[in-house]
Amino acid sequence: MTTSGTGNKGAFTLIEILLVLALIGLMGWIFVGASSAMLSGQAKGPDEQFWAACAAARKEALTEGKSVLLSFDPKARGFVLNDGAQATPIPVAGPEDLTIDFHPAQALSGSLVLVGGTLVESQPMPYVTFYSDGTCTAFRAQVRVNAGAHILSVDPWTCAPVLSASDAQP
Repeated sequence: MTTSGTGNKGAFTLIEILLVLALIGLMGWIFVGASSAMLSGQAKGPDEQFWAACAAARKEALTEGKSVLLSFDPKARGFVLNDGAQATPIPVAGPEDLTIDFHPAQALSGSLVLVGGTLVESQPMPYVTFYSDGTCTAFRAQVRVNAGAHILSVDPWTCAPVLSASDAQP
């Protein structure tokens, strides 16, 4: 506190105190958010890695102006982008028994097999094509991990996940 020329004692106003507290809170919020994002370091799941590979294939097809083939190599445990001139591997992290198969957009009548209580499609496509206009082959991806399987549907116009009716509700 300081004394002014009139003899009044000087002090911080309520607005100044609140402003300092707000700045401290803002800086703490930024620090905690940034540090938790850096420290989490969680590995992407198979689904996120699949969508990242699709985005990479689409981007390469658009930038190079030619079709790019995307396949999954279970022995190398990764995706392979092939533009006709070179093959680019995209490694996949995850369980040892991870398998990703590509299937036509519509299930074929005789392609479903019951394996360990899970319905699995048995006639995969060797690769899918991403075209230079930003579209791709109409396909679905079957992700199999730990004797379980699920299907990811791909929109052939945007090469992104197909939205369900519940996703469209506000």
